Amino acid sequence: MLTKSAVQQKAGGAALAAKRGEIKKSELRGASKSMATSMTEAQLDELASTKRKGKSEHVSES
Repeated sequence: MLTKSAVQQKAGGAALAAKRGEIKKSELRGASKSMATSMTEAQLDELASTKRKGKSEHVSES
């Protein structure tokens, strides 16, 4: 699963850190909180490893 924006990649990285115990799950908010509960560590690792270069900060709604 590839991210469409830098924000999605950052949220995936935060969720992965919580899943690995590097940060507390209670520190997560928004999308990262739901990602941590709904995705496996392997999925989060793939999501977080996506390159941010050339991605917009947010996905434009159209």
